[in-house]
This record gives sequence, structure tokens and C-alpha cells, in this order.
Amino acid sequence: MPGVDKQSYDAIVIGSGISGGWAAKELCDLGLKTLVLERGRNVEHIKDYPTATKNPWDFQHRGDNTLEIKKDNPIISKCYAFGEDTQHFFVKDAEHPYVQEKPFDWIRGYQVGGKSIMWGRACERWSDFEFTAPARYGYAVDWPIRYKDIAPWYSHVEKFSGICGSQDGLEAMPDGDYLPPFEMSCVEQEIQQKIRANYKDRFMVHGRWAHLTKPNEIHLQQGRGQCQARDLCTRGCPYGGYFSSVSSTLPWAKKTGNLTLRPHAVVHSIIYDEKKGKVTGVRIIDDISKETTEYFARVIFVNAACLNTNLILLHSTSSRFPNGLGNDNGLLGKFMAFHNYRANVSGTFKGFGDRYSYGRNPAQPIIANYRNLHKQDTDYLGGFMTFVWSRRSAAGLSGTPDGIGADYKESLTEPGPWRAGMYMQGEIIPMETYQVRLSADQKDPWGIPQLVTSIGYDDNADKMVSDFLIQSAEMLGKAGCENIHSVDTKQAPGLDIHEMGGCRMGRDPKTSLLNEWNQLHHCRNIFVTDGACMTSTGNQSPSILYMAFAARAAHHALEELKKGNV
Repeated sequence: MPGVDKQSYDAIVIGSGISGGWAAKELCDLGLKTLVLERGRNVEHIKDYPTATKNPWDFQHRGDNTLEIKKDNPIISKCYAFGEDTQHFFVKDAEHPYVQEKPFDWIRGYQVGGKSIMWGRACERWSDFEFTAPARYGYAVDWPIRYKDIAPWYSHVEKFSGICGSQDGLEAMPDGDYLPPFEMSCVEQEIQQKIRANYKDRFMVHGRWAHLTKPNEIHLQQGRGQCQARDLCTRGCPYGGYFSSVSSTLPWAKKTGNLTLRPHAVVHSIIYDEKKGKVTGVRIIDDISKETTEYFARVIFVNAACLNTNLILLHSTSSRFPNGLGNDNGLLGKFMAFHNYRANVSGTFKGFGDRYSYGRNPAQPIIANYRNLHKQDTDYLGGFMTFVWSRRSAAGLSGTPDGIGADYKESLTEPGPWRAGMYMQGEIIPMETYQVRLSADQKDPWGIPQLVTSIGYDDNADKMVSDFLIQSAEMLGKAGCENIHSVDTKQAPGLDIHEMGGCRMGRDPKTSLLNEWNQLHHCRNIFVTDGACMTSTGNQSPSILYMAFAARAAHHALEELKKGNV
């Protein structure tokens, strides 16, 4: 049929964020005509960053959210990156409803580039400790791959994306192909030295961040430039100083001539052909007109971000798959997890009054996980990574008795004392009861069932928080920190913005949905390479692992196409 031919491609990628952008870039580089479906509006690099170069005084409320905005958006306004300068990159709560069976703050950005425009940019590599932990300690299921399988793909995406960091030789945090790191502040160097002197098993190192500290030729070819250390990343960077889909992978894919980008495409479901025994296309609803259109392809990558990927697969039903695409074992949407960010510790440092730091450093040092590595050495499962920060406050904000008048204003021009702190990124153990499902009676504005979230904390998470607070306060104390204050925020899951699972990888189709190549066990021309594919959460940031999975799966998809296996 002419209509089918016109709307047919070699590959379709659902979602244009971090993993979808990488899938598109690789597929296009490999010569496949690729359609990228994005439910939100189009965003182009530089042109669509309206606040990128504004000063604080250019905003009516100096960047803060108004009480009205917070009242109308009680969920999204909790996000650290949501402000007067970034609101246009986030959804409005009322326009995208979902059902919270348990409290869950679902943070979303619907536009070309997705949340890659506003992400935190941390890019540590997983080690074999993460990949083998479920099998060693008896939770979740065994990962079908090991570090050696993904290591070359880590390098592949690091070199193109531009990740800064250092070579530290740590078993728990493998080295990568890094650009030079940002310099630690004097206080951070002091903390690093004191940890090294007091602990033999704890290592504070430069973080691994998606910033071009010293661009290579491949980055210049992308039209990107050096990070200016403005720390205004969530507005969109006009310099291309950090990695995002809109500054890097999507423009690169476009240059191949193989990319078609379709914004305003809300995915309704994936089309399964009973006779062919595979999927043949994607049904979308236009975000604006509400008209339905179908697109067709030989392979489909689902990269809608974890929860939406689960929603799409659950809603893609057929006679063969009445409970969701590939869901023979009934586990789709189950064994969800996230990262635990509840705990933080901070205090003040004496001295260093004659020292400051360069720019507004957008990177932070990290302490690699030191818990439950070779053996379980705590009363909980999993581990945590520690982010370390330091800064000088304005003198007038830290001790001037009268917060008014000329003396107060003058004091604000001088830096005050140093503060430093640590916060956790802890592993959450996936459970079958941690799940998402489709609402039986509530639908969104496009007529699609709303997602029901039923995800929470357990005693394991509480024990980890307690341990982190004790250990971090001790480390800061030994480093010379005073007035130490420890906090368990008890925040609901979701604000970590690291949702994972629901369509997990595994070796056995009875206990998992995806194989070692991120293919659905029961439908081999579907690939899932975003957070939904995760078997466990590990303790290190997952985004660059999604990138590596997407690149690896794209190359495997081409080989399977050549062999006629999909």
C-alpha cells in the first residue's frame, strides 16, 4: 500500500532522550533509515534555550518558583532543576496525570531531547560488583552480561559524548576514556587527604561528568565547545559544553540523511503481527490534533524513559500477548526500583579563608562505594556512592547580625566561611511488589490508561540510610568539619529521577523480559535500552550505561537484520 510504504522505515526509536538519541545516532550511522518518535515539542540546540544567557535580574522572581506555580505543580516543583529559568523543559502536573498508589514523584520533560537537557550528568562506570551482586547475594535475577561485555561500549560512548574524570585504578569504579577532570576545591582536597589517611578502603576521587573540559576533534565536529563552568546546565548549554541529545547525537544522526524526527507523537501502542510473529510498527496519537497514525519498521527501540516504556509495553496487547507485549511471565511492570537519595550530611570548615575556586564548578568529587563489595559486611544488601560538595557562602548570609542596611549589603561582596557536605546515591533492591500497572478506569487526555505507581522503601533502605549518615558524619569529622548536621529527608521515591526496571534483562524467559542484547525474549525485533531494562540498580549513575546498551543493541540489531533473524 502506498500509505504504508510512505510511513515505513528500517527502524523506529520511541523517545529522543539520552538512550533514544544514542539508538538513533548508531542506527543512522549504520545506514538504517530511522524514525524517532517524540511525544513532546521540537527543541533545537541553542535556538530553543530561551534562558541560557540570562542574568538573575532578568527574571521577574530571580529564578524562583512562585507560590502559584508550586500550588499548581506540587510534584514537578520538588525537582532540584525546576525553576523560573527551566519551567519550559518540564511537564505541568495537571496535563499529565498518573495514579500514586504509594507516593511517587514522577519527574518528566516532554520535548525533543527529553530530560537529557536537564539531567545531572554523572557518568560513572558500573563494575562487576554491580553486575554480579544479584547472583552473589540472592536478589533480583542474575544479569546476563558482565563488565567485560559492556566495557568496549562504555568507551565508545565516552569518547563521543565527552566525559571528564580521572584514572584512579579503583576496583569498584572502573576507569574510562576521560577528558581532564575539574580541579577539586581546597576543602575537597583536604577531605580527600584526610579520608586517604584514615581509611584504607575508601577512595574520594574526581567525579565522572559529561562535560567537555578539553574538547577533542570528535566534539568539535559535533559543533560543541568547552564547558564554561557556568553551572547553568539545566537551562540548555549554548556552548554544547555538556552532553545532550539535542547538542550531540540527534544533530549527528541528522547529518547522515537517515533520520526522520516526528515530534508531538504520543505513542499509543506497538503493533504486533500475529501471522509474522513479530512487531511491525507503532501507533501514535498526535499531541495536538489527537489524530491517529501508524508507522512501520523492521526493528523498534523503546526508549520512552523507564515508566513510559513500561506503560507502552503494557498497553501493547494482542491475542498473542493479552497482558502486554512480551509479557508471558506476567512480570512486565514489576521489580521496579530507583536510587536512594534520602540522606545528606553537612557542616562548616575553619580556615581556607584566603582560598576560592574557579568558576561555578558543575562537577563534584565522589567517594566510590565501599560497602558489600567482596562480601556482605553490613546488615543490609547493596551499597551507596557518595557525592561530595563544598562552597563558600556570602559573608552576609552566614553570621551578620542585621540582615538589612549598607553594612549588610557590603558584607555580601565578601566570601564567607566554607561549607562542605556529602549526600548518598544508594541502591534499592527490586521487589515484585514494587510495580507499575495500567489504571482500569482512569485515562489521560489522549485516551490512554494512566499509569499506577506502587513503589516504596523497605527496611533495607532504612538501614542503608542510617549507615550512610553515621559513616559520612565520621568522615567529615575526621576531615576537620564542624557543626555537622545529618538529615534523612524521607522524601518519596522519584526525585532521584533514576527509575529502573519493569522490563528487566536476564538469562531465563521465565524470570525476565529481555535477553543479553536487550531484546524481548518473545519478540526479537523489539529492543529496550532505557532504564526499564535494568535488572538491579547498582549504586552508580545509570545514564551512561543506557547509552552503552543502546549503542551495543543497535549494532546487534543490524547484524540480526542482515541474518534475517528479526
